[in-house]
Amino acid sequence: MGDEKHLYEIREEPPIPTYEEATSSRPLSRLGPQEISDDAERQGLLGHDLSTQSGGSRRRNGYYHPPSVNSPRSSEDDEQELESPVRDSEDAALRQEMEEMDIIDPESAEDGRSRRNRLRGRLSKRFYNIADTLSGFHLPRIPWPSFGWAWLTQRLPTVPDEYRPGWAIIARLFGLILIIGLVYMLVVSEIMPMGAGGFGQLNPEWVRQTAQANVETSRIQQNLQHITSFDHVGGSKGSYYLGEWIEGKFQEAHMDTFSHDDYFVYMNYPIPGGRRVAIVDPPEKAWEAKLEEESAYNPPKTQTATFHGLSATGNVTGPLIYVNYGHKKDFKRLEDSGIDVKGAVMLMRYYGTQSDRSMKIKVAQDLGAAGVLMYSDPAEDGFKKGAVWPTGRWRPEDSVQRGTVALTSWIAGDVLTPGKPSFMEVERMSKDKNPALPTIPSIPLSWRDAKKLLQSLQGIGEVLPEDWVGAVPEVGKKWYSGNHESSPKVNLRNEQDEVEKQPIMNVFGSFIGTEEKAKKIVVGNHRDSWCFGAADPGSGTAVMLEVARVLGELRVQGWRPLRTIEFASWDAEEYNLIGSTEHVEANMDDLRANAIAYINVDVGVTGDKLWADGSPLFKKAWHRALGRLADPHTNKTLAELWDDSKSNLGNLGAGSDYLAFQDMAGCSSLDFGFSGPEHGDMYHSCYETYDWVSKYVDPEFKYHNLLTQLWVLLILELAQEPILPFRLDDYAAFLQDETKNLMDWTETKGSNYDISIFQPLVDVVGKIADSVREFHGWENFWYNQVVGTGGFESPSLTVARLGYNGALSNFDTALLDIAKDEEDQEPHGIPGRDQYKHVVFGPDASGSGYDAAIFPFVRDAIEAKDWKLAEKQIKMTAGVISRAVEGLKH
Repeated sequence: MGDEKHLYEIREEPPIPTYEEATSSRPLSRLGPQEISDDAERQGLLGHDLSTQSGGSRRRNGYYHPPSVNSPRSSEDDEQELESPVRDSEDAALRQEMEEMDIIDPESAEDGRSRRNRLRGRLSKRFYNIADTLSGFHLPRIPWPSFGWAWLTQRLPTVPDEYRPGWAIIARLFGLILIIGLVYMLVVSEIMPMGAGGFGQLNPEWVRQTAQANVETSRIQQNLQHITSFDHVGGSKGSYYLGEWIEGKFQEAHMDTFSHDDYFVYMNYPIPGGRRVAIVDPPEKAWEAKLEEESAYNPPKTQTATFHGLSATGNVTGPLIYVNYGHKKDFKRLEDSGIDVKGAVMLMRYYGTQSDRSMKIKVAQDLGAAGVLMYSDPAEDGFKKGAVWPTGRWRPEDSVQRGTVALTSWIAGDVLTPGKPSFMEVERMSKDKNPALPTIPSIPLSWRDAKKLLQSLQGIGEVLPEDWVGAVPEVGKKWYSGNHESSPKVNLRNEQDEVEKQPIMNVFGSFIGTEEKAKKIVVGNHRDSWCFGAADPGSGTAVMLEVARVLGELRVQGWRPLRTIEFASWDAEEYNLIGSTEHVEANMDDLRANAIAYINVDVGVTGDKLWADGSPLFKKAWHRALGRLADPHTNKTLAELWDDSKSNLGNLGAGSDYLAFQDMAGCSSLDFGFSGPEHGDMYHSCYETYDWVSKYVDPEFKYHNLLTQLWVLLILELAQEPILPFRLDDYAAFLQDETKNLMDWTETKGSNYDISIFQPLVDVVGKIADSVREFHGWENFWYNQVVGTGGFESPSLTVARLGYNGALSNFDTALLDIAKDEEDQEPHGIPGRDQYKHVVFGPDASGSGYDAAIFPFVRDAIEAKDWKLAEKQIKMTAGVISRAVEGLKH
């Protein structure tokens, strides 16, 4: 069923495609060497049926091929590809079954795995050495009495034959009662521990050291080379093929389970000839934009067309007006200068005072603009910052930044099914007046095209201040705004396929926990990209696959986690965090009950500066992991560099797949990576290639290796430690600081309010410290009782420890505004965007949708200057926090 998450077995090897095959609209099979692809773009591309072959192998129709920019491709363009995992149906199934029954070791079924056998031998040799040592001992012979056993038996009293059956039964009953009584006495007296949970299987320190030592840089490089060998836009066949390949890598990592889930979601794709940006009047200025990027590869590859995800279809013509970064203040300046933007085509640049492209369009839309053109100015990410590709890391003149223009802060996931998973038959809301969808068309541009538009405005409108002037040299020192009366007329056409039920697929694999199988740490990265995606998300995907392989090697050597580790490869993240959000909505109850943490890496490496955003609960585990790792350039530990720079965990906004986990399911989440210079990441361009990463981002892949080690260590902190390394006192300090920040921010919004409305929140956060200090006192008691006495844990302590861990992992969940019981029919969630339930974390709806709004219920009300609602939301927020703290006492 397409609407269920289900286990499956792969019966045959999915072919690793050439680029043409991965993006072709033909059935999923290889083209012959002389066969020409019938790239009929729209013909037959939008079927939505899923077909499954016998034996459980999956072959699908309906995965979309968004129109690409086709360039001649050299016949000698031999791309380096990784070997796809072999999936022999009968042998694989038999091996898996035998492994699960512990009949054979997982590695023994793999021929030609000499390296892994050597790894396993590291452990087994220890026991061989012990055995050899013990065999060298010769015990002395014990001199037994000469009278022997017969002498003793002859002198024992005998039972007459007719009574022997009865005596035997009585003796056996007596022996059984004696044994039961002895075991009962040992358990009740807690002399014999019954609940150690297996956390002493392998020495945790040995596990960490072995994991770090087993990270192989060359494998990360090979992973990234394959990931970037074809483009893989969300929902496309390229993304589907890559998902199949990733699932094969999960199988190679000896995971215990494999699964996938499918959803049918609203997505858009451009159609051939459907996009146009052109000056149509006056005739002497007539000009048409190229739109597409030049070849990022030599020889060139086919690459994704330039468009905005979830943009509006439209064909509009209006006067061109330049509006700087598209911030509200920029529009206000034009208004104050008497420049009318109604019906105009607005030209604006990325970044600046408004970083969220969707918010740029929303402001223009609300003011009556006809359409939006958005370009990358070299002042932000081009030659003004340094050498451009191919001689440097910065964006060349024809590079285009694609991206979504959905308002994620209002609706995440499928915009037609907020709050419920997008199964095939689920009822959908209309696209019309959807709060997350723009209503005016938009297209992204390179500054190669934008400069022609800027030049056409020379001498028209008002002269703009210096902070409005970009770095496009051909425009001149003075830039002009344009106006409604004299600006050239620009035609913006954005015709596209809008698919309400486009199939997407998430892929999963897991290592099952030995103590708490249901409890899990979810490890995630999305695989879809706007083109080749070498950094976003390819660097993160390549690292995640190496993390999985390293844990698989530990599994071969006998290691098992206490709690389940689930790996996830999300589809369609780039559009609106669709894959992860639909998964969370489909599994909400289970995740709220059992998900301990979500650890996300998106853009893994674009430089050498470490950053992290997350729930305050992670502070201890994060710092412990950093203390074990050294920066390859400074030889200082990452913990030293983190502390020296006075870095802290940032707040979680709406930038990646953690959003649904943290803000909807209440699962404590963490997002991290290594960044480079600001905007120096070739963001969402087809120039974001393997060659670009290997030449200018991380030439020796040292930071990819370091990121792998860091990710593994964080997983081990959460999966194998008897007590979760979460600290509620860090959360308490965070809430106290953010309460003060909220009150300071409110002062900037107006003075027509009574400061006493904050008293309930101030009172609650002021009392948290004492409560959590008492709660964490039990942890010291446990260490004294168990670790301090040789590692023995009594059954009662095991039960208490599991309850303690549960309280830690449930704290973020307890901060959700959800129904208390079935009788609670009150509305819950942030008013107007009720997908978001967390009273502490939420996306910012009024500024940049990427940023976090701490205490979002309260901030939304204050932003609207609704002080009665603000007072109500403060009381509600304080009440939820109070109940969460009270829950620690149970």
